[in-house]
Amino acid sequence: MPVPSAIDHTAREYSLTQAYWLARASDLAYKDDAVIDRQAADWGFDQVRHHATRFTPPFPLQDTQAYTMASDHMIVTAFRGTEPQELRDWLSDATTPPWPGPGGTGFVHYGFAEALASVLPDVEKAVTGLRTNGQSVWFTGHSLGGALAMLAAAHLALEAPNLRADCVVTFGQPRTCERLLAAVYDKAFKGRSYRFVNNNDIVPQLPPEPFTHVEALKHIDAKGVIHDGQSLLAGLSSRAKGLTEAAFSPTGEGLRDHFMRSYLTALEKNLA
Repeated sequence: MPVPSAIDHTAREYSLTQAYWLARASDLAYKDDAVIDRQAADWGFDQVRHHATRFTPPFPLQDTQAYTMASDHMIVTAFRGTEPQELRDWLSDATTPPWPGPGGTGFVHYGFAEALASVLPDVEKAVTGLRTNGQSVWFTGHSLGGALAMLAAAHLALEAPNLRADCVVTFGQPRTCERLLAAVYDKAFKGRSYRFVNNNDIVPQLPPEPFTHVEALKHIDAKGVIHDGQSLLAGLSSRAKGLTEAAFSPTGEGLRDHFMRSYLTALEKNLA
């Protein structure tokens, strides 16, 4: 099927076409507010809310940013990612204490917990205020933004179920939580949450265990073909290639596969 020229605001379930548009929304999260406003309007979203918090040292992130755009039938919240090198520095720290997960379920990496807590009340307020017509609610993000999208969805599902997202789609998301929360999330979002990983993208291999991934993996192989899940052999090969210093080189495969442009190219290829 051809790459769609417009997003379907009436869709309420996952499709590859919707994943493509959420990838574009995730990419848009890296732009400034004025660009986001113009593009959202072009896509048919007449209301936009911006969410941002700046941090001070010693917190490892400079800021957390996201935006929520709404139309009469659809609401999308997209969280911005961060530089892979920056992610590596604090996600690789095995001494980091875990933080309680949403609703007291399991635990998450403290960096994710702090980053999300700084914007979650504003996101919840935006979704509550904008959802005046029973619109579908979609969460998305790339890299760190993918982790925050997944955790935001988990928080609302466990603590404000009337705002539970209809679908969550992430790209290059790092490991976000431990197994208990992952299991609860997978049950709550079965058939409504999808995690794209591009070939040997290094970021989904961080942080180290006991942190793990939620299910519903969409793996993009070296030829750009999307598969449901990943074979054990491919996973071991990816891990062996990824967990090296070279993976974070500007020309390394692990970093190159992480770029949002790489995800968009693969999705466009699969829609062509």
